[in-house]
Amino acid sequence: MEQLSGWSVDATTGVIIFNTAPGSSVAITAGFEFDVPVRFDTDALDVTLDLERLGSITSIPLMELRR
Repeated sequence: MEQLSGWSVDATTGVIIFNTAPGSSVAITAGFEFDVPVRFDTDALDVTLDLERLGSITSIPLMELRR
């Protein structure tokens, strides 16, 4: 069951604090989403043609953009 309130996060440490502790048999899970700006690290990609009109790219080199 999703718990939308009754907890807070310390943004400095990332520690989650519950107003009331969950029971000992309760599984606690979390989901996260984040963005990392990147750019292609090369001007060309190596494409392998496996079958007719079907190809694969073994790697796509990316470089993180630091701000």
